[in-house]
Amino acid sequence: MSLRFEFPDARDWRYLIESLKEIIEEASFVADGEGLRLRALDPSRIAMVDLYLPRESFGAYEIEEEQVKIGVNFDDFDKILKRAKAQDKIICTVEGGRLRVTLAGKAERTFSLPILDIVGEELPVPKVTFDVMAKMVSDSLRDALKEAALISDSVKMIGDEKELKLQARSDKGEWEAIFSLEKGSLIEYEVRQPAQSSYSLTYLEEIIGKAYRLSDLVTIEFSTNKPLCLTFDIAGGGVLKFYLAPRLES
Repeated sequence: MSLRFEFPDARDWRYLIESLKEIIEEASFVADGEGLRLRALDPSRIAMVDLYLPRESFGAYEIEEEQVKIGVNFDDFDKILKRAKAQDKIICTVEGGRLRVTLAGKAERTFSLPILDIVGEELPVPKVTFDVMAKMVSDSLRDALKEAALISDSVKMIGDEKELKLQARSDKGEWEAIFSLEKGSLIEYEVRQPAQSSYSLTYLEEIIGKAYRLSDLVTIEFSTNKPLCLTFDIAGGGVLKFYLAPRLES
């Protein structure tokens, strides 16, 4: 056995994998003495996911090698985790080129998946200086994006000095939502300089539609015509970030 880790709450692990599956088809977790990491682009290279789970976020974490790569197909992984019940514990073991996933509850069921050899470039974290930072309740953002999608396939984010505006426009009509510290819809808000940028609602709905269940709060960061960053803090010190390329308007 080269790696073994336990996730005490099956639902959180399932929600995490579901949110990754919305963006990436295949990717490699990289485990080392500090914890588990994953950084991958979606097939169209519009979105990137950056995940870090420190070893302290696991119920147990044992690694015998300096580094272990776990290449998985997220659709296959997700189908297994959907079989987990709320009270189950997830135990993952890497041994002999296979990933063993055990759903441990009243009964113990174990699935064995081949570890994929996924070839890909080492992805750096995007070097972006963000002019706007807003922290808010994650399901408030999810609800706003659902409304925007009734009007358009993209949403414009506008960071003014006092408030964050989301706007959608098309032949169908117009929509706007305004969030602020004063009204209580933002928990934190910082603006280095006013900024605005548009992003694909298809991607945003896929991201927030799953990830909001991992964290009550989401941090939004953007600059004019630069990538958007959505950050979800996971219980136990984990961090899940999504970067989304802007939709440049003609």
